[in-house]
Amino acid sequence: MKTLATALFLALLAAIPARAANLGPEVAVVQIQFPKEKLPRQVIIGLHDDSAPFTVENFKKLIQKKFYNGLRFHRAFPGTLVQTGDPASRWGQGDKTGTGGPGWTLPAEIRLKHAKGSIAMARLPDKINPAKNSNGSQFYVCLAPMPKLDGQYTVFGTVLEGLDVLEEISKAPTNSDDFPLPKIRIKSIVLTPRDQAAIQR
Repeated sequence: MKTLATALFLALLAAIPARAANLGPEVAVVQIQFPKEKLPRQVIIGLHDDSAPFTVENFKKLIQKKFYNGLRFHRAFPGTLVQTGDPASRWGQGDKTGTGGPGWTLPAEIRLKHAKGSIAMARLPDKINPAKNSNGSQFYVCLAPMPKLDGQYTVFGTVLEGLDVLEEISKAPTNSDDFPLPKIRIKSIVLTPRDQAAIQR
């Protein structure tokens, strides 16, 4: 009986992604509001404090200021990627949507790979941003492994729950700029201790 229990425990450990092993003590609980739905849907994000400390600290400060509340997902590629964090998206799509931020950039902290569920900061192209500094607020979520982006962007988080919600967003109809037509918004993000979050594995 003890042998069986040990085997089950080891199997459970093996099922947890290796990238989740070095997460910090807090998680970000994201409530996403879909149009015509009364209740928001939940996504839980683990944060890589050790690998991207400056980026994670900035993300936490923006959360505490409620910076992300009301922002739309402004880029979506089916089964591949979704992006949010542009303050201009709060009012819909304009000519500059996708280029906004909090007014500052972040130094590159490029250490982790783009696995399925990885969360990374967006940035301007190398031609005008050779230091690979990150946008101060915009981030994207990988819905599949994206090795071509490794070494190019700062990965700072991992989706622990709700990847299916983000995959649904990625399949929403978009305009010619890949901007989702449904008004799918971040209702709120709060920080909570990881050991207190009810994460469904």
